[in-house]
Amino acid sequence: MGKVILGISMSLDGFVAGPNDSPENPLGDGGGRLFEWYFSGDTPFIMAGDVPEFKVSRASAELLEEATKTFGAMVAGRRMFDIANAWQGHPPGEGPCFIVTHIPPREWQKEGSPFTFVTDGVESAIQQAKAAAGDKNVAVSSASIAQQCLQAGLLDEIHIDLAPVLLGGGVRLFEHLGHEPIALETIKVVAAPGVTHLFFRVVK
Repeated sequence: MGKVILGISMSLDGFVAGPNDSPENPLGDGGGRLFEWYFSGDTPFIMAGDVPEFKVSRASAELLEEATKTFGAMVAGRRMFDIANAWQGHPPGEGPCFIVTHIPPREWQKEGSPFTFVTDGVESAIQQAKAAAGDKNVAVSSASIAQQCLQAGLLDEIHIDLAPVLLGGGVRLFEHLGHEPIALETIKVVAAPGVTHLFFRVVK
């Protein structure tokens, strides 16, 4: 069975988007600095979905290729869905995409929609995504869903692409986690040009 994995770019001070993020400013003020490593290398990488071609370092490309091969489904929150403008109907990876929301958007409730809207909580979304992914991994793709998964003991691994920048504000990745420590085990660390890739296992 596959794993439930958070994979996300983060600043050194813990933000995954800058202040004032919106559909018109998806990464927030200064948030583009989190993804400069996507376009500063010499190795092309193409991911399915509404995503431009990346040019990363060879070390980063190898990690992205491995993650893409093991991708089976994605779970994200409604806020990310709205800010990304529904990825123009082509979510990253082009696999099944489960959106946790209270009110599903009517325009995407139609035959052929790549989205399944889950209104009964994150545990249900993860369960449905695991069933859709089969032996492959489920990617958790937004801060709020990652926090809920950690609180519920649903997350297996955390993969952080650590960008060498301090944003000073914005969307913080690790908050609202309660008061009990969450133990992590280091899997590996890969230093690449413009980014450090950190891999952790959540100890349960």
